[in-house]
Amino acid sequence: MRGRRRIGKSSLVEEFLLRSELPSIFFTAERRSSEEELESFWQAVAESAWDGADFAAGVTPKGWSGALSTLATALPDDQPTVLVLDEVPYLIEQVPSFEGILQRAWDRELSRKPVLLILVGSDLAMMEALNAYDRPFHQRGREMIIGPLSPPAIADMLDLDPAQAFDAALVTGGLPLICAEWERGQSVTDFLAEAVANPLSALMVSAERTLAAEFPAETQPYHVLSAIGSGERTFTNIGRAAGDIAHTSLSRALDILMAKRIIEAESPLALRPVKDKRYRITDPYLRFWLAFISPNRALIERRRADLALEKIRAGWTTWRGRAVEPLLRESLARILPAKGIPAAAAIGSYWTRKNDVEIDIIGADREPIARELHFVGSIKWLENAAFDAHDLAALQRHRVAVSDEPLPLLAITRSGTTCNGLDATFGPEDLLAAWQS
Repeated sequence: MRGRRRIGKSSLVEEFLLRSELPSIFFTAERRSSEEELESFWQAVAESAWDGADFAAGVTPKGWSGALSTLATALPDDQPTVLVLDEVPYLIEQVPSFEGILQRAWDRELSRKPVLLILVGSDLAMMEALNAYDRPFHQRGREMIIGPLSPPAIADMLDLDPAQAFDAALVTGGLPLICAEWERGQSVTDFLAEAVANPLSALMVSAERTLAAEFPAETQPYHVLSAIGSGERTFTNIGRAAGDIAHTSLSRALDILMAKRIIEAESPLALRPVKDKRYRITDPYLRFWLAFISPNRALIERRRADLALEKIRAGWTTWRGRAVEPLLRESLARILPAKGIPAAAAIGSYWTRKNDVEIDIIGADREPIARELHFVGSIKWLENAAFDAHDLAALQRHRVAVSDEPLPLLAITRSGTTCNGLDATFGPEDLLAAWQS
């Protein structure tokens, strides 16, 4: 079971154990030494509610192989038991050959008992690799991916209209802990006023705890991430904002962040190669936190949340206009084909190094170098400004920069359109429905 931190994986497992009423052993690793992890694991075994707990209390295993073998011997043959290993990536980091040890214990002993083994982790890349063909646990488990709450789930939970649901998705990132603090029907402005004023709210602390777990000793990736969160997207500007760090150090930090799936490197989607990568944070909530909460922590700690909220309000529209684009493109991909616009294997965007041409939406047969383009489009996500003739003229002009063909034109707009000439228009209701179909 994998999913990003604080998404609710452990809570989901706890709820399953509560409802199933099965004997269980729940162990959470904490990035300690191999010996300390083993001692803590065996303490969890001895203190859990299952039939062999008394037997385990009188044993002191010398290693992980012995611990798992002893546990397998003590597990009952006539009733199911659930064994949960939470934060498995920590064990893989700290315990030499842990994957092989676990694989042997499973094949030879644990799998012969009525035991459900649940492996949980927040390091997405490492958890995904557990089931790779060249790893010991290949094809021995069934994968479960726990994702954030979708925009329609957020709309239902918080009683919000479609446009407000997308706003809430950007602020909360779909994290259940943050959504649980959002009162039904509450506007994003009112929610932020309450959450920012409370230094212990989930909005305030979730990102900090996630970053502390991801980067306990590595400060450079954190500085690079902060630079991206402040709005920098290009390699050069990120390096400058992170303290003019060396080229090789910046490359290494970006590689770490991409390996952890915290950021993505995006390239223009076009018919020919374009060497101009831009980086973005994958989690909207973390992006919001780094842009607005982290820079204003000093104000908030001085009990001047009002000043911090003024800064958020001043930058909200511009920030949202950029931050919402990946979510809207994903929504579009879910709904096509629709309104005469064909489905596309790849939906991305296009820009030039000088930014004299920027196209918010491009549909193509593959990415990043396409053989065929299917459509182009523009995003205008403002409450009080519709997509107008000026926006249409800019889209038509930029279309010529990527193709000689009369590609269909579409607009994603929060407030409708006031012009003719588009092949299709998609609003908040259309895009929210795309997640429900």
